[in-house]
Amino acid sequence: MKIYTKTGDKGTTSLYSGERVAKDSLRVEAYGTIDELDSALGLARACCEKAEVREAVLAVQKLLWNVMAEVATLGGQPRITPQEVAAVEKTIDQWEADLPALTHFIIPGDTRGAAALDLARTVARRAERQLWKLARQEPVSETLLVLINRLSDLCFVLARGESERGEDA
Repeated sequence: MKIYTKTGDKGTTSLYSGERVAKDSLRVEAYGTIDELDSALGLARACCEKAEVREAVLAVQKLLWNVMAEVATLGGQPRITPQEVAAVEKTIDQWEADLPALTHFIIPGDTRGAAALDLARTVARRAERQLWKLARQEPVSETLLVLINRLSDLCFVLARGESERGEDA
């Protein structure tokens, strides 16, 4: 089987739900940016030294597959649930509880892993902006919008955790 199909040579692509849309449509931009976030998180996971951080990043990457499937589906049922948002918030709270109070701005780059997580944070913010653009034109689940917002916060606390916590045992 060849990797190329030639079906997108005229500027269209298929959504997960089968419809063909322009490659530069807001929906494709949104799930493409989420795909980019997944790749940025993969880089972060490869760079992080702390197993606990790597595990948290992998959990987010697995969640992003459902996020992308929801965004790439027209008229389908939402895949992202309030329980998944609550789980991300719980993870953020757990990490924050173990970190010192934040008293200054953080300049990215203390460690490779933290720098990669900060890059993922900015991609998550861009994905959120893309989803809001899409939501102004087409239906987007409010739960999905909240989740994407929380993922940038999670990347931030994980970057702090990678930088500030003690070494893995």
